[in-house]
Amino acid sequence: MRHGNAQRKLNITASHRKAMFANMAVALIQNEQIKTTLPKAKELRPVVEQLITLGKKGGLSNRRRALSMIRCEDSVKKLFDTLATRYAKRSGGYTRVLKAGFRYGDAASLAMIELVDRDVEAKGQKDRSKKIEQTEQEMKAAKV
Repeated sequence: MRHGNAQRKLNITASHRKAMFANMAVALIQNEQIKTTLPKAKELRPVVEQLITLGKKGGLSNRRRALSMIRCEDSVKKLFDTLATRYAKRSGGYTRVLKAGFRYGDAASLAMIELVDRDVEAKGQKDRSKKIEQTEQEMKAAKV
């Protein structure tokens, strides 16, 4: 019996689950909104909220704890600088899960998980900057 085991197993191993939530947390911190299945979104919520709480506390040890969880220095920097100041007065509830219908292939329920008071311009910003750099390099190569 699974008494006292609140988290979903999601039919994957514990190490895979830990890595998946770390990757999803990085994506959510960078883009401030991601689309995934509903059970994954519900399980990702406490992971991200714990990270934002670490960011609000600040300090070197909390920064190292966050870095050990998500392994992305850019995301940790944004977490401790931008998001910590944004949610300084909020005492919890940093994310929201919105249902987004069903996936075509297997009819899995989809959901959008996003940060409350998110920056709309943040979604895909990294991809846009990469594309701009790539076009600049192509233009330089065309001139030569």
